[in-house]
Amino acid sequence: MVKAAGATFEPRKTPVQRRSGESVDAILEATIQVLLSVGKEQLTTTRVAQRAGVSVGTLYQYFPNKTALLRECLVRHMDGVRNSVGKMCEEHKGAGLLEMGTTLVFAYLGAKMRDPKESAALYSVSSDIEGAALSHAASERARSMVAEMFATAKEGLTKDPETVATMVLASLNGVARRLLEIKSPERHLEPMREELLALVHAYLRTCAASPLE
Repeated sequence: MVKAAGATFEPRKTPVQRRSGESVDAILEATIQVLLSVGKEQLTTTRVAQRAGVSVGTLYQYFPNKTALLRECLVRHMDGVRNSVGKMCEEHKGAGLLEMGTTLVFAYLGAKMRDPKESAALYSVSSDIEGAALSHAASERARSMVAEMFATAKEGLTKDPETVATMVLASLNGVARRLLEIKSPERHLEPMREELLALVHAYLRTCAASPLE
């Protein structure tokens, strides 16, 4: 794990009891709420603790500073996207390439844009909380899952599954980033998703070893 000198980004401890888990969930939800209401610069551990209904001491049992709070929120967001993609990949092994491409686009953008304001807020602070390193690790895991799915396509592939997964995910990442950078991304989601589907389908047609249905 990459760490900046003199900074602690990791949670202090992992909750092992249900009550502890509920406290951490409340703290992280409060972190998002405070981030959305006052922004990163005005976000403090005191404000987060007050919003979560816990003492600052309880918060510090799990998170040493606001950077650790924001980092864990970003990790959970990325885990949600990865889990959504992973579930979709497992369910569609052996399917046709176009079906795989369609469901991947919907699963990925659906997870990324589940809460556009939250996603945009986390994206805006990611450069300050090891976002690049976290994103790289998450992307590698997603690429592996998607490549495994594409390798089972019923039409077969003329290209390396890792390459196909890399190109498709790069397209998805680019569109998701653009959506998070513009105002009212929910208004642009559907038309951009349709364009993305056209792009992904066109590329996958060049990868099929036999005609697509």
